Amino acid sequence: MKKAEKVRVGISIGDLNGIGSEIILKTFEDPRMLEFCTPVVFANTKILSFFKKHYKMSGISFQGVDDASKAIEGKFNVVNIWKENPRINFGKEDKDLAKYTLKSLAAATEALLENKIDTLVTAPINKNVIQSDEFKFPGHTDYLAQQMKGDSLMLMLCKNLRIGLLTDHVAVKDVAEKITPELIQKKVSIIHDTLKKDFRIQKPKIAILGINPHSGDNGVIGKEDEEILKPTIQKINDKGTLVYGPYSADSFFGTKNYKNFDAIIAAYHDQGLIPFKTLSFGRGVNFTAGLSGIRTSPDHGTAYEIAGKGEADFTSFKEAVFTSIEIYKCRKEYLKLTKNQLQKQSKKL
Repeated sequence: MKKAEKVRVGISIGDLNGIGSEIILKTFEDPRMLEFCTPVVFANTKILSFFKKHYKMSGISFQGVDDASKAIEGKFNVVNIWKENPRINFGKEDKDLAKYTLKSLAAATEALLENKIDTLVTAPINKNVIQSDEFKFPGHTDYLAQQMKGDSLMLMLCKNLRIGLLTDHVAVKDVAEKITPELIQKKVSIIHDTLKKDFRIQKPKIAILGINPHSGDNGVIGKEDEEILKPTIQKINDKGTLVYGPYSADSFFGTKNYKNFDAIIAAYHDQGLIPFKTLSFGRGVNFTAGLSGIRTSPDHGTAYEIAGKGEADFTSFKEAVFTSIEIYKCRKEYLKLTKNQLQKQSKKL
């Protein structure tokens, strides 16, 4: 029997002055990780050697390759995408270094699109520093959605807790006007499909949190829940998708009602991310649902305040790696089953 190939996990280096390099190296310093996947980091062996020396990590070695397609199983592969040896100044914002952050992300995304890697795990970026003519996005999610030409949804994961967002990196003052019946239906469709395809949940149950305090109190505190959310939820239910709500966000998590659902959709960023990080910080994973490629990341940022000190907790990054592997396997299995079902149906015709 042919030995199954390990999942090729592509990794973008993130902000070089942040903790990205540290959490990547700490994750793969354990040689057992190579039993689960083939890591492919998009950066430069010189810069990774600098980080290895800085963090005093003797138990990890690099396999330099000039293309992701040449990555070697059982090795920690580094695709050399620049020749320079940029100066690192831990914990500082540096526009000059940002070009290397973008080079890494762009090369990793291209490799994902060309099937040279199976999944992509992104180390944290500084969303302010990376802004340029080539990158005019509020974060990874929107960048990847454009590159992969798909509709994306930020889905935060931790064990059986899954929280998606109707609006993500949007100013609070603009949230209500951006939530339309069309947006709600699109986001519900994405999360419903990803629960089936990527998490093996056949009949997903999805909860939606209200836009206003107490879901508007029947129109007393804003009319959006009555006029937009409720009728749209009913319309979705009429089509056979199990969607419930809107639920008052202030009590939903405190009463542990979230445990009754396969996923929760929050109206805006902090409504979903505050309870998520309270319940799971340091172990959570950010998954970009709705795209043809699989991308995950840790649930934290560049952490400049501890960068270079060797204090970074790599648990979330490690979970992001394992999550990407599991989603890849689930999706592959789902596509195989779907293909078999279609073939059976065509034979009957």
